Amino acid sequence: MKTIRTVGVVTTRRSFFGGAAALAACAMLPRRAWAAGKPNSVFGGVRIGCITYSYRGGINTAEDTLKALIEDGLSEVELMGGPIQSFAGITGGGKGKGQPAAKPTDAQREAQLAKCAELRKMYNEAGVNIHIHKTGFGQSDEEINFNFLMAKALGCVGITLERSEPMAKKLAPFADKHKIWVAFHNHTNNYPVMDKPDPILDCGQYIGFNFDVGHYFAGTKGKSPIPVLEKYHDRIVSLHLKDRTAEGGNLPWGEGKTPLKEILQLMRKEQWTFPADIELEYKIPAGSTSVAEVAKCVQYCKAALA
Repeated sequence: MKTIRTVGVVTTRRSFFGGAAALAACAMLPRRAWAAGKPNSVFGGVRIGCITYSYRGGINTAEDTLKALIEDGLSEVELMGGPIQSFAGITGGGKGKGQPAAKPTDAQREAQLAKCAELRKMYNEAGVNIHIHKTGFGQSDEEINFNFLMAKALGCVGITLERSEPMAKKLAPFADKHKIWVAFHNHTNNYPVMDKPDPILDCGQYIGFNFDVGHYFAGTKGKSPIPVLEKYHDRIVSLHLKDRTAEGGNLPWGEGKTPLKEILQLMRKEQWTFPADIELEYKIPAGSTSVAEVAKCVQYCKAALA
């Protein structure tokens, strides 16, 4: 089988159109976003980002997502699969209902990786780093391997998915091969183990956590996530930040009980370099937007780290 080249090797024509696409995307961005230069959401050495799930409902394309990130002043992002797949032309589905999807050719896969590299270039030139992506893994080894190649093309250090020990065992050899992290995300009932070493980490050296501090706080009925950070900081790839109550409610930041300020200040004190990503899950107030609410969360982080 023909080996798919990694993304650094592209034709002059691709490079030209990649640059043209980046310029076109920049032209569509709000002028105020560029007036003050590129965004910078590193506060006190703490990298603040956003999972683009926060912009669900109306913001779907890679270009519109980039506009939202820049408007919110964010230079870090966990990018969901939708914008990546639509931009890169990564589609599924067979000829009819119940038919298996046609297997992409090597040429198609190479073109998709080139588009992922183009997407990375567009974001990086606008001042945004894609540190991790969340695109579903396929069933075959070839599909799994391609997901890691996508991560490399996008400039990611890892890929995130929901916690699963069987998946950790399955993905660990690929993660070791590519030196790309697999970061498992917890909910309220499957958070990192604290009374002993977490068994999921034994699956491989590039198996880690996409630790959701809000879900942990709600799932444990109010336990602080800080001991988890202290125990597993060297295996945490990124955080999800949200403000919840011990009873489970999602609230605007500062109205819940999750110790977000303390977490951010601990990250600054310990000089931990994994990003902390805003995940907007509370109900958007009437008259507001997801972009406006994420901006409030950014300001909360900035104030906590001032």
